[in-house]
Amino acid sequence: MNTSTGPISAVGKHRGRRVGVLLGGLSNEREISLRTGKAIATALRSSGYDAVEIDAAHDLPERLRADRVEVVFNALHGTWGEDGRVQGLLDWMQIPYTGDGLRACLLSMDKAISKQLFRLRGVPVAADVVWHRGAPGTDPSTAECPFDGKVVVKPVAEGSSVGVTIVQSPKAFRPAVAEAFRVADRILVERFVEGVELSVVTFFNRPLGAVEIEPVRAFYDYEAKYGNAGTRYHVPPRVTGPALEACLDAGLRAHRALGCHGVTRTDVILGEAGPVVLEVNTLPGMTATSLVPKVAAAAGLSFEALVECMLDHAHCGLEADDAP
Repeated sequence: MNTSTGPISAVGKHRGRRVGVLLGGLSNEREISLRTGKAIATALRSSGYDAVEIDAAHDLPERLRADRVEVVFNALHGTWGEDGRVQGLLDWMQIPYTGDGLRACLLSMDKAISKQLFRLRGVPVAADVVWHRGAPGTDPSTAECPFDGKVVVKPVAEGSSVGVTIVQSPKAFRPAVAEAFRVADRILVERFVEGVELSVVTFFNRPLGAVEIEPVRAFYDYEAKYGNAGTRYHVPPRVTGPALEACLDAGLRAHRALGCHGVTRTDVILGEAGPVVLEVNTLPGMTATSLVPKVAAAAGLSFEALVECMLDHAHCGLEADDAP
């Protein structure tokens, strides 16, 4: 697979229009969204854009109208902002926005549905079962693990590793189930895949590159992503050659399987049998420690240029205009 992206540059399609940067919101990832949104707003202003920060709450339609927003940069994460609901509202209001549309965001946020689509398209994934709160056999006090060895227990529709536990011993399984059910009504119990962790960035339907993640903690959890846990990032990855090509290809195929068209970050584990896709993020973080800006910088794209390129592709409706 040819991974060359060719020259990337912004064209300023929405220059001169009022940009509303949606940040904060109502999800468990509010604090990360605030950091992402402020970084984006600062970058837009430094590039000469009229950008206003809007903390997305129940009065969002009124705020968009009052602030005379003409195009939205969506910096929300998690429920309400990343799962298709805000996208549907903006479609209804006919306000162009960054990122993917309602359908792709809904599918990517729901890990159970997205993994079904990955399997249909031949995208490699780990074995898993979906548990619903209150269903037989799912009570955290009596639940039995469906797989031998290490497993991952995670909410079906949360991001930033909220509620995620790697279970390394049988006695840790039930507390992990209780923690996942604390934040969600549906959870995934997934067979753990040992290997190198990478995040693959797909940039408007073409691979931009990847970052290899070397967590110092037991796994790449919330603190490792956003705190000072000492996580090491390798850009470009230490993985090279056909193995890296396979990971980039897996990320691109996962992106396409969900109907994505924008900038996505796909989490991939390179195991003994090859790459395994964990999930696709349609609104990846854009903080100082976020992965997409690291990969973009390695490809010669400054943070300001990356943000402007993303704004150039703001669209309205379920399907975007043709992307490069």
